[in-house]
Amino acid sequence: MIIQIQDELDLSKIAESGQCFRVARVAGQYRFMTGPKVLYIRPLGAGRYEAACSESEWKQVWSPYFDLQRNYAAVRRSIAGDAFMRQAAESGRGVRVLRQDPWEMLVTFIISQRKSIPAIQKAVEALASAFGTALQTEHETLHTFPTPQALCAAGEPGLRQCGLGYRVPYVQDAARKVCDGTLRLDELSGKSDGELLDALKEVKGVGDKVANCVMLFAYGRTARVPVDVWIQRIMQERYAGADPFAPYGENAGIMQQYAFYYVQHHKDAVK
Repeated sequence: MIIQIQDELDLSKIAESGQCFRVARVAGQYRFMTGPKVLYIRPLGAGRYEAACSESEWKQVWSPYFDLQRNYAAVRRSIAGDAFMRQAAESGRGVRVLRQDPWEMLVTFIISQRKSIPAIQKAVEALASAFGTALQTEHETLHTFPTPQALCAAGEPGLRQCGLGYRVPYVQDAARKVCDGTLRLDELSGKSDGELLDALKEVKGVGDKVANCVMLFAYGRTARVPVDVWIQRIMQERYAGADPFAPYGENAGIMQQYAFYYVQHHKDAVK
């Protein structure tokens, strides 16, 4: 089907924004996955896209996934008097904060600690190939992200073969907590930011940065700002240690994404 999107959406930039690790270019299209759903989507120009899904699936799954109810052009226009953030937002124009699966985001960002983006991608794909469910599309054979039950059954040797290193016990703890009901990810969406943060940090190996990533990229908490080494450098070198995101309130996490994308593609922006 053909989709018309009036707001800013750049699939290439989203794929490189450090929030999703299973996006790929396939047969001239972009492939996105969430749970058992797979979307092949091709930009046609002038805000038009060819999406390989039904209208109902687009409305129920992919429109929320791409956060299409939010006007990102208006978010960018809200920046005033901050030259660095204006540059970052212009560089990242088209990046959107995806609404991804909480379980996948929890495990993915546990894995992400002290890993480069290519290494994260490799580990996530290894997990899916080893413990996910095979899924055949018109273009390729894929594997869904493993369920908590599958990772509970995987065992330490199996997880170590996926390149998780010291993160193996953290992933095992997350899986155990979900499987035994200690952590009910589907019920956390109704919690306050503080309650959600505390619940996620009950998992071994989950600190503020990982918890904020899950909150931002899975639960749509766009006021949350994950602080990694690049964001820390921006704060120190561009803002004398101050937090430049706080003034943007509910859009702070979106500004973080613009800033993260910018420094990834303009390394001279920070030392």
